[in-house]
Amino acid sequence: AYEAIKAGRQGDVLTSYEDAYKASSVYKELKQVRNVKPLWSKLGTAIGIPMGGLEMWISSLFGGFSFFGTLKHGKTDAAALKPAKKFKPIDYPKPDGKISFDKLTNVSFTNTYHGEDQPVHLVVKDMALQKSSEHDVYAGPSARYCPAGVYEWIEEGGELKFQINSQNCIHCKTCDIKDPNLNINWTVPEGGGGPAYPNM
Repeated sequence: AYEAIKAGRQGDVLTSYEDAYKASSVYKELKQVRNVKPLWSKLGTAIGIPMGGLEMWISSLFGGFSFFGTLKHGKTDAAALKPAKKFKPIDYPKPDGKISFDKLTNVSFTNTYHGEDQPVHLVVKDMALQKSSEHDVYAGPSARYCPAGVYEWIEEGGELKFQINSQNCIHCKTCDIKDPNLNINWTVPEGGGGPAYPNM
């Protein structure tokens, strides 16, 4: 993108970006591990993890070669979520403030900034579906899978309300991927807000 802007090009396909990515060490490393999670998901821990390890080893020795080609994941993250009634709630220990921290403290470490008056960039397509399914069937997983505490179910005037704290969003897009009904749409925030990691 930088080269295109520098050269004054507009509206063309940025093939040099993909070419640079494919020539990088990142691409090579990701290609070697591409089948680990699909093998684990399909074959379970006892067989899938050792097979994934063997696959990585062979791939690293033979320049990305794989007996399996590139395996596909069986289903999306959203489709893998099961109804809450099938599980016992987990009682997590409270953060100690030394090794483990609450979500809002962790968000403060990201130096996230969004203008207070900007439009919410997280759009719920159908709020009734969010209540009847995401909350009633799945026990509100958005409050747990979001690492920044953006989503919470609060009681207001005797009714449950889905609260979106978009100013906390660190743009991981988990909500766009994991919501059981794909009912939350992440959009680009106005004004380039978001996390800024100055010490990286």
